[in-house]
Amino acid sequence: MKLSIIIPTFNEEDYLPLLLESIKKQTHQNFSSKNLSGQDFKDYEIIVADNNSEDKTVEIAKSYGCKVVEGGLPPKGRNEGAKIAKGDLFLFLDADVILPNGSLKKFLKELQERKLDIASCFVKPITQNFILVILYNIFYNFSILFLEKIRPSAMDFILIKRNLHEKIGGFNELIKFGEDIDYLVRSSKSGKFSLLKSAKILVSLRRFQQDGWLRTFLKYIFAHFHLIFIGKIKSDILKYKFGHYSQNKKN
Repeated sequence: MKLSIIIPTFNEEDYLPLLLESIKKQTHQNFSSKNLSGQDFKDYEIIVADNNSEDKTVEIAKSYGCKVVEGGLPPKGRNEGAKIAKGDLFLFLDADVILPNGSLKKFLKELQERKLDIASCFVKPITQNFILVILYNIFYNFSILFLEKIRPSAMDFILIKRNLHEKIGGFNELIKFGEDIDYLVRSSKSGKFSLLKSAKILVSLRRFQQDGWLRTFLKYIFAHFHLIFIGKIKSDILKYKFGHYSQNKKN
């Protein structure tokens, strides 16, 4: 059983090495996990779908043995990565994520035991500030938990079976904002979705710090309501720019 880890990037030379190193540390012993057929999840590949980065992102990806394909905005990058992927499972990650040691095994085991077809997980912000941790739990973790059975939502981490990804036609590349919400909503209608509880991923606070906590939260609430009552966000109404977070220093 093979896992394909797919990462869309644009100018991520500061963050990508942290993610790739954390994947590398998922040792053979920690990573191995039995699937429903009794096989081991021992084999994985990393695919970086890059949007013509102007820094050392591609060089770094190749130095870690990643496959590199031409990407675009996140939905296109994820789809392009999936096209060349060899895995039975896809794990879509944002570049500013870090996987704690042993977390990959826990995620795969839980996916198997709960017989899920698609899943996301809770997130722990990379910060020593206790107040910011509380705010992140309120603005993100609590909101995705509240919406879990109503309107699946997540960012940073999506684990899905290949056949389900192909069944729904992948990510909608026409969507300018909230393509991950649309993807989860569509896939949850054809497969079993849940949030994984066995581990949390670590993630940068850059999007909250640059765009503002309340503004970021309201963007995703707006995206949900827009999807429900109006439709997919195919205009540039929210002025989303891929990669502008990477211009700031790591947090």
